[in-house]
Amino acid sequence: MMFAAIAAVSLAIGIVNAFSGAQDAAWRGDSYDIGRRLFWEMSSIAVILLLLPIPVLAVRRMRRMSGLAARVGIGTIALLGFSALHIAGMVWVRKLALWLAGGAYDFRFSLATVLYEFRKDAVAVVLIAGTIWLLESRRELKTAAAAPAAPGPLPPSPDMIWLRDGTSRIRVVPRDILWVASAGNYIEYSLADGTQHLIRGTLAAAESELARFSIVRVHRTRLANLDRVSGVDLRASGDFELAFDNGQTLGGSRRYRPAVAALGSRTAPAGIASADATSVHKHS
Repeated sequence: MMFAAIAAVSLAIGIVNAFSGAQDAAWRGDSYDIGRRLFWEMSSIAVILLLLPIPVLAVRRMRRMSGLAARVGIGTIALLGFSALHIAGMVWVRKLALWLAGGAYDFRFSLATVLYEFRKDAVAVVLIAGTIWLLESRRELKTAAAAPAAPGPLPPSPDMIWLRDGTSRIRVVPRDILWVASAGNYIEYSLADGTQHLIRGTLAAAESELARFSIVRVHRTRLANLDRVSGVDLRASGDFELAFDNGQTLGGSRRYRPAVAALGSRTAPAGIASADATSVHKHS
């Protein structure tokens, strides 16, 4: 598609130039000679199409670079090489074709002639490179649009949480958490089976994540799983002590007493065998 687009544009420009040149010659009183002018243009275009790999490779290399100086350097080298090969190839094709036809071609080599041809080559290379750049951009957009979307992270399970313990990740069922305690720059998870996990983080972040599992703050430095509480002792000072269904206990402060005030009306969670799973012991 790239070759066809550039070839079509080049042929159109060449034909227009040939007819324009012939008309200008006729107005000056010279021979119209459209055939000769079409031959000059087509011989030049044929060599340009053969040299297309030069601007293609240059543009692709420039697109991979971010520095302006590097891009200008590559573009300059490509232009000089393209123009030199185009002039040499065009002259060779014309000489060969006219020699086979029994004629001769005189390029009239001079600095002025070379600069004249180079000026036209510079315009041609800029137009071709611009076309290639646009086609490459379009191709990359189509490739990106057709590529399958990168799979996003799997949604977290509503019944599982992950704890990062050093370089390991541990999956924990929230139901198994008894309490979470602050330990400096870490937080400690205490599970019903007696295991503990020291995780780097803040208690506030853990509180936000675990609130949906009825794990709430009962002390400035501690969270407790109310679904595992089998009893609570309310003390005269306002502090309290929670008893869990596995026999362990945890103290809470009066500031957070409202968090356990409704425990007596909570429905016993499944799996707690104690008859007093939701009993509240109140001591004055």
